[in-house]
Amino acid sequence: MIDATPAFRLAAALRRRRLRRLDPVESQRRTLLRLLRRAAGTRFGRDHGFDRIADVAAFQAAVPLRRYEEMWRDYWQPAFPVLQDVSWPGRIPYFGLSSGTTSGTSKYVPVSDAMRRSNTRAGFDLAAWHLGAQPGSRMFGGRSLMLGGSTTLTEHAPGVFSGDLSGIAARTLPPWARPFVFPGPDLALLTDWEEKLDRIARGSLELPIRSVSGTTSWLLLLLERVRQLRRARGDAPDPPYPSLDLLVPGGVALAPYRPRLERLIAGTAAEIREAYAASEGFIAMQDGLPGEGLRLSLDHGLFLEFVPVEELGSAAPTRHWIADAEPGVNYAVVVTNCAGLWAYVLGDTVRLVGRPRVLITGRTSYGLSAFGEHLIAEEVERAVAAAAAAIDADIADFAVMAVFPDDAAPVGRHRWFVEFAVTPDEAAAARFAATLDTRLSALNDDYAAHRAGGTGMGPPEVVAVPPGRFAAWMKSRGRLGGQNKVPRLVADPGLAAELSAFMSGS
Repeated sequence: MIDATPAFRLAAALRRRRLRRLDPVESQRRTLLRLLRRAAGTRFGRDHGFDRIADVAAFQAAVPLRRYEEMWRDYWQPAFPVLQDVSWPGRIPYFGLSSGTTSGTSKYVPVSDAMRRSNTRAGFDLAAWHLGAQPGSRMFGGRSLMLGGSTTLTEHAPGVFSGDLSGIAARTLPPWARPFVFPGPDLALLTDWEEKLDRIARGSLELPIRSVSGTTSWLLLLLERVRQLRRARGDAPDPPYPSLDLLVPGGVALAPYRPRLERLIAGTAAEIREAYAASEGFIAMQDGLPGEGLRLSLDHGLFLEFVPVEELGSAAPTRHWIADAEPGVNYAVVVTNCAGLWAYVLGDTVRLVGRPRVLITGRTSYGLSAFGEHLIAEEVERAVAAAAAAIDADIADFAVMAVFPDDAAPVGRHRWFVEFAVTPDEAAAARFAATLDTRLSALNDDYAAHRAGGTGMGPPEVVAVPPGRFAAWMKSRGRLGGQNKVPRLVADPGLAAELSAFMSGS
């Protein structure tokens, strides 16, 4: 293949220079006003007086926070599938199918042409930061492996389709980009995830794979499968892709998986660069070192607000934006975008660590507080990472649920189902559980208070499950695939019972 990296490197340098000079506040103000002007003639724009809104405060006063269910009920469902000038000008050509981490209900999230361009620009921003940090990278001198869902789309009306966001992206790739991307249409169309993963792994063996992106847990499965295939045919199994320059995990917290990913790419020049992309927009990407936060996308079609999590259910929640959001506060993310989402509660929570950067802390829709412990995903992820490090273990997947008191056990506790790369012995598993307990107590005062004396909550119970067990569970739920994520904090009683029964083999 022709190495196009030199041409991209020049464009990337210009983009990095512009991003470093970007005024976050002014950029977000301009973005909001442009979105309001574009959508002033839509039904939503007329209902909310967009033509009279001149600043952020007026927008926040005129447009209340909405969740998906309210946008769907009040604006999208009555016109679906043809959303013509409903909440964004023109016809919406695509809907990204999205489901909540614990919910089985599919959401149809509008994806406009402007939204697709925004996602493309954000993807280029991530590549720009990579090329700046890795001057020897040749990421455009080979193939980019995109491990996504099926590209099969459902046509609901002439020119209106729905499907996985990755499928929409693959279908709408510009012609110049197609030679750089793997898999091609024949493999990308597959809906059987196990067959697809195997065929992608086999098909990639002889290719110069320069970058790989996808949901973190599924990337591990792919890389391990490639290692198995190389070993079976007598190749050196490490690293799976010798020419790799960039690994882009996303979808779930990276910390518990980072050590294993780093070992899998050891021996290459590759770096790991995290992405925060959703059906509603490419929210942020890693522009610096691990732990420094993810840089928010502020200048291509997204206006972001931040609401203190504890105020989400109040009648008049406080709405911050990049001008006045404070570091260290756990905020729910609210997005307005160039596809007709307005003051839309995304469902994720973040903490600012600088004016343009955030750390992802969890989800608004789930936490674990069966006994008043008020755990959030960030705390759980950090504790699991610490526990894995304490016994030098790699984690493939995990989930935690509450076990409530009964006659046999008068004190409730948390049950952790953990899929280790190598099942630990009894002593190591006990150290893992003890480190979990200690770390969570240090991170969360409520957890520590309920664990004190063992009267409010018993010690964590860790159940090591065999390799592949979580993938089998996801398959049993019809959720096996690159766009689906294992629920981490299982608070729903029905889902908890299902998880426990499956993991115990009953």
